[in-house]
Amino acid sequence: MIEPFSPRAGAEQLADLRARLRATRWPDEPAGAGWDLGADVSYLRELVAYWADGFDWPAQEAALNRLPRYRVTLGDGLGLHVVHARAAAPAGPAFPVVLGHGWPDSFWRYTKVIPLLTDPGAHGGDPADAFDVIVPDMPGYGYSDRPAGPPVNTIRVAGLWAELMDVLGYPRFGAAGGDIGGGVSRYLALDHPERVVAVHRMDVGMPVYTGDPALLAPEERAFLDSAAAWGAAEGAYAAMHRTKPQTAAVGLHDSPAGLAAWIAEKLRAWSDCGGDLESVYSKDEILTNITIYWLTGTIGPAMRMYRANGAIPPAQHARRVEVPSGFSLFPGDLVRPPRAWLDRIANTTYVTSPARGGHFAPFEQPALYAQELRDFFRPFRDTVRR
Repeated sequence: MIEPFSPRAGAEQLADLRARLRATRWPDEPAGAGWDLGADVSYLRELVAYWADGFDWPAQEAALNRLPRYRVTLGDGLGLHVVHARAAAPAGPAFPVVLGHGWPDSFWRYTKVIPLLTDPGAHGGDPADAFDVIVPDMPGYGYSDRPAGPPVNTIRVAGLWAELMDVLGYPRFGAAGGDIGGGVSRYLALDHPERVVAVHRMDVGMPVYTGDPALLAPEERAFLDSAAAWGAAEGAYAAMHRTKPQTAAVGLHDSPAGLAAWIAEKLRAWSDCGGDLESVYSKDEILTNITIYWLTGTIGPAMRMYRANGAIPPAQHARRVEVPSGFSLFPGDLVRPPRAWLDRIANTTYVTSPARGGHFAPFEQPALYAQELRDFFRPFRDTVRR
């Protein structure tokens, strides 16, 4: 079942949010700490004050509702929130692509890039490169249903996306994503290679290798070492999500200031912003992402997905993607794999290093990201018609 969907936050919800923001009990902050110890409390005071008394959620919500949004109920009764934006006046069958988001975001990650992909002719591109764009919220994220039982992992979500594309009428399609969404795209290609014509990823996630290190090229070993070092320095959030997500969920679900700290710190650390968060995002954009989490109450289920993914057997990580694969490695992303690693894990046919952008490149640099997808998927357009 497919139904149009335009959510509206109630006045009571927004009044409660503002009251909580105004009543925030702030911690102390060592002099000169800035962002070195985590979230910069001085910046958060400014952000929270704007959230309480300047941020216009109804206006942001209305803008989001101008997207073609739907609720799609799959065969097992799970309801998904999906943006399904069709190509503008395609010359022939449009190329369908399903885009996968990660944490800490939702369909928000792709809101800027959707019009560039559906109507390239209106944005300086070739109209022949138009896409039908499908952006689902993962279960437990955004406006999709939460899993009734244990949290789902990326393998299960890939299966749901395959079913979703059936429901929407796409027997063959492309897949793309970053962060957890990149993993979902990977499993779509692994488990449904007869349907996925090509897969594009922004990253490979934190690498898992269970083979003999002697078989790795020097640059691959260096990559694994750098990823381990990143995890030791920056991965405390993931360890919490994977091991004790409910402990963090109690505070983050109850305190909007705490939620803002948890998310805004990652937006700053993982974006290509040179340490200046608002050089890439406006306050309205930051708070739109965070407010989606607050109003839907999804910070807990979103974090629990890390626990599910942490239990994926090592053998699954060792599988090689044979579907043609492309990688756009943005300079501000978390870790950047060498070509030898990309060839090890996938049938890699395309690798680029765009000039700007980080972990949230579709939102940070939508024009660059749109061009990456146009360039990568262009040779595969005819294959969706077979």
